[in-house]
Amino acid sequence: MIKGYILTKLVPGFESQALSQIRSTPGVLEVNLVFGRWDAIATAEAKTLHELLRLVVSQIRGIQGVQDTETLVEGGE
Repeated sequence: MIKGYILTKLVPGFESQALSQIRSTPGVLEVNLVFGRWDAIATAEAKTLHELLRLVVSQIRGIQGVQDTETLVEGGE
């Protein structure tokens, strides 16, 4: 399994709606609010890097209220 940390910037006024949709996205394990440049960090898992890419690009980035994302992929040992 590939684990990714999806740093997410949200549009003011749409935070609650966007967070709810991110949390219900298949493959997303948890979502935490943070302070700083990013508003939330979602932890996600997928079988392959391609599936993780599809989850971020096709699903999370398509949610109304998601302004920007940056994905960090956990490295293997």
